[in-house]
Amino acid sequence: MIQALHRRRLITAALAAAASLASLPARASEGEAKKAGDPSVQLGAVAIPVTVNGRLANYLFLSIRINLNMAANEAKLRQQEPYFRDALVRTASKISFGQPGKDYLLDEPRFKQVMMGEWAKIAGPNAIKSIDVLTQSPKRHPY
Repeated sequence: MIQALHRRRLITAALAAAASLASLPARASEGEAKKAGDPSVQLGAVAIPVTVNGRLANYLFLSIRINLNMAANEAKLRQQEPYFRDALVRTASKISFGQPGKDYLLDEPRFKQVMMGEWAKIAGPNAIKSIDVLTQSPKRHPY
């Protein structure tokens, strides 16, 4: 009984280690983009609700990078990161960003269009060049 419990913990730890190793190339490429001098603000992990017909259907956990124009004050805007996250959660509470019929997927074009306008209110006009959704993971999977 105790050996089975230890074996399960060991397997879980090995799977977690394998998953983190698998994500290393993606992290390296993000670092290379940053080295190239592209100013950006990376938001901490954010959970947004997805509603269908006014009812909560799912949550999407997002990792987002806001790419800034070269003229933008990157240091100042990085200090505004909590405000960017707050604006995202407030907007997602009013507008569902789930794909129609697929509450486990983000409607990226709509998300980027809406959030570009919302975040421009914080960053200022012409400060944001683009938005990258680095990762998205639903709380409830379709299977």
